[in-house]
Amino acid sequence: MSKLERITVTMPAEMAAKLRAAVERGEYATTSEVVREALRDWSDEQERLDRDNAAVRAMLDSARAGGRIPADEVFAQVREHVAKVAAEELARRDA
Repeated sequence: MSKLERITVTMPAEMAAKLRAAVERGEYATTSEVVREALRDWSDEQERLDRDNAAVRAMLDSARAGGRIPADEVFAQVREHVAKVAAEELARRDA
């Protein structure tokens, strides 16, 4: 296990109550576990956004360099990407 570090987090009372309620329902052993899971989900989402942004930047760089793609191919790529992102989101929600 990696080294643990204690930090202090201030949040609205409603959020703190939700943390405690999740523990009381037995969904988590501690409020720290709830926060760690939320941070993992946030980190995963940031990584996905970074990948998506890099793909868009690459397409823009290609276009600026004179690379041209027919519109129907672009729309096909966009539809494929949207379907992939939607499937990932559904899988994440079902996990």
